[in-house]
Amino acid sequence: NQIFLQKSQELFFFLKSGAILGNNQSKINEKSEGNFMSEDKKETKEVTTDEKIEENGSVVTKNGDFTLHCITIIGQIEGHYELTGGGKATKYEHILPLLVAVEESEAVDGLLVLINTVGGDVEAGLAIAELLSGMSKPTASLVLGGGHSIGVPIAVSCRRSFIVPSATMTLHPVRINGTVLGVPQAFENLSRMQERVTNFIVSHSRIEREVLTRLLMNTDELSTDMGTVIDGARAAELGLIDEVGGLSEAIAFLRSQAKGKRTENAEKAGEAR
Repeated sequence: NQIFLQKSQELFFFLKSGAILGNNQSKINEKSEGNFMSEDKKETKEVTTDEKIEENGSVVTKNGDFTLHCITIIGQIEGHYELTGGGKATKYEHILPLLVAVEESEAVDGLLVLINTVGGDVEAGLAIAELLSGMSKPTASLVLGGGHSIGVPIAVSCRRSFIVPSATMTLHPVRINGTVLGVPQAFENLSRMQERVTNFIVSHSRIEREVLTRLLMNTDELSTDMGTVIDGARAAELGLIDEVGGLSEAIAFLRSQAKGKRTENAEKAGEAR
């Protein structure tokens, strides 16, 4: 009986120890799995951020008390039909809601628009330009490489426009693809569309209407088209672009505008009290 009792006690302690070890191991495993899951979440978050930059061509940076949102207008501006052939394109259905989000975000102090486009759909380009021109947030555009065709209204739509010396801008009349009916109404429609583009450019820049029209209708420069190609210095001289400058000048402008807006808001808050 004593031997049986001793063996029973040994078996009880053995099972109890095993249960304790098992619980501890389970906790260790759960903790390890939690760490792995945490790392997976971090990796997933990083991938999501990278995908956003890749898809929308936008990035948000913060330096001190200044938060900048930067977007790009590149390649060809898509209209209502998706472009094929593997060329780079700016999708207006991505840009428009992004601009709304920037305007409504209290965390963003300014918007920088980097432009390197060959142009594209007139209505899509004007939609982007109109939305930019109606923003209360400080905005600046910077033309790099080229700001051609319907890229011109986008460039002048921001509160301040910049262009690097090596960039060029092509000014030409609007054109239409596909079937064109040889009737007066078709040409009247083209004329009205050109008038909308001209009015927007003139109202958001310092260029004279007569000068712009002359550049658009120039037949002496482009061998297979009408229009004019101007470089950065010429664009600033004509008043189409505000000034020749690069990234540092554009960011400095946005910083000063954001600082002024914060001061204005503080003064209004003080008056309200």
